[in-house]
Parts: sequence; structure tokens; C-alpha cells
Amino acid sequence: MAFSDRILGKKSVNGAPHIEGIHPAFALAGGEIRISGSGLRPQELQRPHVRFGDVQGAVVVSSDGFLVARVPDGATSGPVVVSTNGHNSNSQEVRVAVPIAENLHPVTNPAIDAEGNIYTTFSGSRGQKVPVSIFKIDTNYAVKPFVAEMMNATSIAFDRGGQMYVSSRFDGAVYRVAANGTMTTYAEGMGIATGIAFDAEENLYVGDRSGTIFKISREQQVFVFATLEPSVSAYHLAFAANGELFVTGPTTSSFDAIYRIDPHGTVSTFYRGLGRPQGLAFDAAGNLYVAASLSGKRGIVKVTPEGSASLEVSGQGLVGLTFAPGRSAVLATTTAVHHLSWDIQGASLLT
Repeated sequence: MAFSDRILGKKSVNGAPHIEGIHPAFALAGGEIRISGSGLRPQELQRPHVRFGDVQGAVVVSSDGFLVARVPDGATSGPVVVSTNGHNSNSQEVRVAVPIAENLHPVTNPAIDAEGNIYTTFSGSRGQKVPVSIFKIDTNYAVKPFVAEMMNATSIAFDRGGQMYVSSRFDGAVYRVAANGTMTTYAEGMGIATGIAFDAEENLYVGDRSGTIFKISREQQVFVFATLEPSVSAYHLAFAANGELFVTGPTTSSFDAIYRIDPHGTVSTFYRGLGRPQGLAFDAAGNLYVAASLSGKRGIVKVTPEGSASLEVSGQGLVGLTFAPGRSAVLATTTAVHHLSWDIQGASLLT
């Protein structure tokens, strides 16, 4: 096909659409995927049809060489096919995350205990008292109330012994939560306490979104570890295998950074160019995954150790993720949590 014909959107000579690739190949319902190939637009510039299994998706943009389609509600993992002028393309698989709990309000990563139970919050607006602050989702995906009395539960982390810790951005405290859901104060006086994470020595780090990363020793002594630009919502924390702390904190900019902090508290910029970066997690190979927008597209962004970024999961409203057993992930949006089969091994949270 001549270059001018491709620009005009004229279809291939044999009239049959062909899919060469789909990116990203992982998505939530409502996310957008880009399908590249040939013959993807019918004659007379009509819109093609894109089916996710038996469910038809909306076509956002189309041309002969590529189209952008939105994953419809009700879609499941399976083949995607493009149809034009009565011809069907070859199929390629897209994996779609499955909702496992709804009517929630996570603001960062969910957490998973050693038995595979998932914990997530109904954080609420600042100062809002909600009936249940933290929910427990068991391995059968049954959702049960777990903590009832905490105001603005924000970030959840487990230590090496399986003890749960939760920050509250309402009172600047971190609480220790027992297996029966009762809680005691572990540390307080940390401003607007948001993201929390343990290092390999089980020191707990807490992000005060007004500009401070605190370090709490195992003896519960509190130190200022590093200072950063304030965030409009929260700091999100994750440790790399080499002991460096990685932090996101959305600002009013659409070109935000992931920060890297060495064990001495020295801050550097690891990657810049994300929109509203939030929860983050490492895989076993050292790649970092963050809920963010990249080039205007929302989802889970992978950033390699060398600083190369790509959108790996497409989805709106994503605020965090955690890797789960069985090479899968649990993804959190502002209202729900989802399970995604992903073929990625997550890093140990306490290396």
C-alpha cells in the first residue's frame, strides 16, 4: 500500500484486517488498548468493530494501520478480534482484570498477608468517620469488615512476623493491628501520615505528605530520614532489593517524579514524566511498577532499573497494586480491587 493511501485510511488490497500487536495486553474494563496491524478500517472511513470475546468494545480512534479500543464492561480475558466489511481478523489475547471487591475507597496499595488474604481500606475524605476502615478479603474473595474505629486509614504494611501496621492521615499516627482487628498506637506526631514501608532491618518508614519521610526504629524511636516536595494527596513508598527507598508524591504538575532515597537519606530523581504517580511495587527482576499516567494514558507503568518507562496495564482510577502469589497482582482503583493474572513474580517486601 502506498504511503498516501495509508494516510487516507484506505484498506489493504485483500480486504481482510490483520492484527500485528496489542499494547498494552493487560487492562481493566474502561481501559484503552492500541491495536496495530493492517486493513483495520473499513471502506468509506466507517468504524470497525472490535470484540472482546463475545462483548463489543467502543472504538475511540481508527485508521488502516492502528486503532484504539476501550475495554467494555463484562469483558474477560481472551481473544480480541477486529471486523471490517464482513471479514474477521486473526485474534490476539488481552488479559482483563477481574473485580473482586467493590464499594471501597483505597488511596494506595492493597496489602496481602502470608496466608494470601487481601486487605484494603475505605479511607474516606479527611475527617470522615466510616463504619468500616479496613476490609479483609479472604482467599475465596469473601469480603469481611476488619477494622472499624480508625479515621482515614491510609497505607497498610506487614512486618516480617506478619504483624499489620496502618497509617492514618487524619491524626498523623501509625497503628499496630492485631489479628482480631483491635489496634494500638505504634507511633504518632507525623503530620499527615500516608505511605508506609519496612526496610530489611524492619525499620518502618512513614511519609508525611507535607514534606517529610520519617524513620521509626524497632525500638520505636522516630527520626527525620529525608525531606521532599509536599504532595497534594499522599506519599507512596517501596523498597528496592538494594535497600534504596522509592517514593512517589503527586503534585499539581503533570510531569511528576519517582524519587530514590539512599540508606543515608540522600534524595535523587529516579524518573520524571508521570502524571499523578501513586502506589508502587517492585518485581523480582528489579523493575518498578507504579499507578500513574504516562503520555496521557492511565494505568500501571513499568520503569526498568535503567529508567525506561512503558504502560503495561491500561485502566482508569488506578491508585496502587501489590504482587500476589501465583504470578498475579491485586490492583486498586478509587472504588474497588481487582485480580490480574500477569506472569510476573513480585519481589519480597522484606528482603
